[in-house]
Amino acid sequence: MRTGKRAWTTAAVTVVCAVTLLAAPGIAFADPVSPPRIPAAPVPTPMPTPTPAPTPDPGHGKDLEAVREKLEKLYRAAASATDEYNAAEEQAEQQSAEIVELAKKIVQGQAKLDDLKARAGAAARAQYRTGGLPDEAKLMLSEDPEAFLDGSGRVVQGQRATKGLLGDLARTQEELKGYAADADARFKKLETNRKAKAAARKKVEKQIAAAEKLESDLAQAEKERLARLEREAAARAQTAWLGTGVLKDLDAAATERGRKAVTWATAQVGKPYVWGAEGPDSFDCSGLTSQAWIAAGQAIPRTSQEQWRQLKHVEVADMRPGDLVIYFADASHVGMYIGNGSIVHAPRPGRTVTIAGAGTMPILGVVRPDAGGLPAG
Repeated sequence: MRTGKRAWTTAAVTVVCAVTLLAAPGIAFADPVSPPRIPAAPVPTPMPTPTPAPTPDPGHGKDLEAVREKLEKLYRAAASATDEYNAAEEQAEQQSAEIVELAKKIVQGQAKLDDLKARAGAAARAQYRTGGLPDEAKLMLSEDPEAFLDGSGRVVQGQRATKGLLGDLARTQEELKGYAADADARFKKLETNRKAKAAARKKVEKQIAAAEKLESDLAQAEKERLARLEREAAARAQTAWLGTGVLKDLDAAATERGRKAVTWATAQVGKPYVWGAEGPDSFDCSGLTSQAWIAAGQAIPRTSQEQWRQLKHVEVADMRPGDLVIYFADASHVGMYIGNGSIVHAPRPGRTVTIAGAGTMPILGVVRPDAGGLPAG
């Protein structure tokens, strides 16, 4: 049935085409008497081929430069969120340690309270066994008044001791209440910081995912061109920074710890950037600098923002190897100055620990972890 219907349809289409052809104007047909006249076929006029509009090439000019600027913004936002995450993590760790210490105090206080209660109970039972008679009556009934008076002195001492015992008991109870309240407050802060940490994690992951998606949509040639644009932008910034004459009289000798920190940090070159990482196989920017100074024997804050807030500020013109260069208005990036106008730093996701010009990014300021240290001889 289906084949027959298809044949019927084909035939119908053929008939319609034939009818249309016969009805078309401008076509001559042979006279049945006269020989057929075949008119000259008109020369077709070629239609102009439309020129396609040029497709913007993101590998050239402003298009790819816009991509570079957008990537920079995304990674900067990720760096700022990474600092939020690291700060929340550091606070959570500190609060967890404080809660552990409070728990120890509560256990010790409870043991002390139990001991005091036992001693108070023993004193109360001893008083009950004496019958609770007033001292005057005991003196009159005593067969040895002198012994009684000696004993009454000890009783007075015991009463004083009991009074002190009850005071200790009350104070210990209050201390336990305070420890418990403090632990509860710190636990609530811990939960708040854990939520802040989770929110910061989402922000980091969102910004990095957007940046990686933007880069993955580029062709290989575009990626290579983008890398060149990034290098050119960094070189321009470094040249402008050096043009200020900042290196004149710079590079004071490092301290012994500063040398150790620089040696440790530069030994990490080539290891990947991973946000929130503190080594040994990967680092974020402040993870690298904080661990380098710990390796040199000096603990410093974990995040770039806290490094900027807590460490001693020095003039850029006075910096020496081992000092930390803080970047951007929100102090969201940090590198370690190693001399000759260069830093070692962990740049961003997709990059590795590297050496770069100290002026390749906007400098907020410089801080010194070992402010009291003297340059090594």
